[in-house]
Amino acid sequence: MVQLEKPTFDAHAFLTSAGLGRRIVQLEPKQNFFTQGDPADSVFYLQKGRARITVVSTTGKEATIMLVSDGDFVGEGSLAAVSGLRLATATAITACTALKIGRDEMIHVMHEEHDFSDLFMKFLLERSMRIQADLVDQLFNSSEKRLARILLLMAEFGQPGAPEPFVPKISQETLAEMIGTTRSRVSFFMNRFRKLGFIEYNGRIRVHKSLLNVILLDHMPENNAEKPPIRDIPEKGRPSRKRRDSPVQN
Repeated sequence: MVQLEKPTFDAHAFLTSAGLGRRIVQLEPKQNFFTQGDPADSVFYLQKGRARITVVSTTGKEATIMLVSDGDFVGEGSLAAVSGLRLATATAITACTALKIGRDEMIHVMHEEHDFSDLFMKFLLERSMRIQADLVDQLFNSSEKRLARILLLMAEFGQPGAPEPFVPKISQETLAEMIGTTRSRVSFFMNRFRKLGFIEYNGRIRVHKSLLNVILLDHMPENNAEKPPIRDIPEKGRPSRKRRDSPVQN
């Protein structure tokens, strides 16, 4: 009996086309992929666009915990959600194109196709490292450095030969949520970065590579300015000190 050879699995084709258990969806800015508390029944692969992940506390306070861009999975927690409910909300920042993969189909492909499970495992490790870096940043860096890091991440620096790009439109309130400070402080730092030539913004933010100095070298003008030399006071003009009398010994 002739055994049919299993066709080669193409992970790129799987993630860029509709098929069994998956379909392509289009989202407008501010439209939700899913909402906190919804059934966790699918995973999204972001083909194009930017989105943010937010959580809402029991008191109604909302916080942005992560930004995602094309090439990222969104809602991967559905594969391990014990309660079966979404623990966060994913919202499009720009117009987005995404592949929505049903939970059962995602699990099936991970079990059957090692290339795909390797790709997904790499993503999970990178996401874990990113979360760890965010935590370290929150614990040890100033709010000014945290803002610089967020702007650089949003501008996707690190790609050789890439032009100095624009950051997707984002409010100062959202930036303040992400770095754990107030909107007025973000406004102060943004104006400072602009005056120093690190960024430009007129409706959209353009990030320059020089902003890396804030993160890598802690390079700010006031931190590196020369201090005036301390001059010796001439003996003639030196104020005299009163000599203390030595204690009387009995």
